[in-house]
Amino acid sequence: MDIFTKFKTLETAFAHLSSISEHNPFGTTIEKMISATIGIINGKETLLFGTNNYLGLSQSDAARHAAADAAMQYGVGTTGSRIANGTYSLHQELEQDLAKFFNRRSCMVFSTGYQATLGMVSTLAGKDDYLFLDADCHASIYDGSRMSQAQIIRFRHNDADDLRKRMRRLGDIPGIKLVVVEGVYSMFGDVIPLKEFAQVKREENAYLMIDEAHSFGIFGEHGRGIAERDQVEADIDFTVGTFSKSLGTVGGYCVSDHPQMDLLRLCTRPYMFTASLPPEVIAATKANLEIIKNHPELMHKLMDNASRFYHALQSAGFLTGPDISSVISVILEDLVQASRFWNRVLELGAYINLSLPPATPDSRPLLRASIAAAHTTEQIDKLVQIYIQAAQDVGVPLKKN
Repeated sequence: MDIFTKFKTLETAFAHLSSISEHNPFGTTIEKMISATIGIINGKETLLFGTNNYLGLSQSDAARHAAADAAMQYGVGTTGSRIANGTYSLHQELEQDLAKFFNRRSCMVFSTGYQATLGMVSTLAGKDDYLFLDADCHASIYDGSRMSQAQIIRFRHNDADDLRKRMRRLGDIPGIKLVVVEGVYSMFGDVIPLKEFAQVKREENAYLMIDEAHSFGIFGEHGRGIAERDQVEADIDFTVGTFSKSLGTVGGYCVSDHPQMDLLRLCTRPYMFTASLPPEVIAATKANLEIIKNHPELMHKLMDNASRFYHALQSAGFLTGPDISSVISVILEDLVQASRFWNRVLELGAYINLSLPPATPDSRPLLRASIAAAHTTEQIDKLVQIYIQAAQDVGVPLKKN
């Protein structure tokens, strides 16, 4: 036995996938960016529908100029964590901007979205506390829960009644109860019925954290996410999210009204022991946040695109997720079918994501498309036709309407 023996099952599974897939779905290289929606893959122009670039802001001129200016003024890295030499005035300005955007007292900025959820979950819940996690929560949330040493209790996906039952089984057992949910879940793109969860939170005197990674900049009158859309922001104790979706950069955040938030800077390990974001990333993020604040038409265009794509897929006979959001997934039945479909879509000129069990919610593979405000109607319609052609070419049955 050697140190890699434990990965034998993974090695076998990947070898099988490679044998049926001409291209590696987990190692696709974008050789050049033409625009927010077109890149060069395998030497040819390809429609980008798998990038999470929901508002197209990774290519915004304002962000690029801000990044260039910041790099010239501050250099390209801080070489230290936020509690050492890694706090620049830009970091504090972005935290203030985000807190103001969310109408919250405090904000902490992390170097990645993964670290934001990992750090907050692992720090807020101690060994005598209880973490209630939606069964479909992101891996970073589950990783944070293991670091926390808290008692972990999973409840059925998007099922507030199941959460209520599980919380009441504890009775009067002491310990803080922290519920962690997401606004939009990244596999199916399904949306949480947040009002129902807010009601349980109030009934059970719990704390509620929401990850708005895939809903920030997309839902709510001002783009603050599902909590704003459902008018329950007052019930949310902690909102976490990422810069790598709608904001088009990299990094993460947590905003809260709790006055003790600054204490967490001194005990949240992913914040304390990671080099802070470089100045150019902070400057670009600040610039893109201004765009989101001042251009609500972007989220309206995104949702128009998502609705058009979703309804076209259903009309064509594809099995989709339950909701219209920034993520639109097609559900297939087996790995071979899904891999061939993904490869054929790429050959026909579009890049999407292939998601495989055990990462998917119900052990079926998914073809996952990220819809962006920057996509044109013609690009949306072309992707629908590519899906239909790919289904015909690889033998994916479509249900008759």
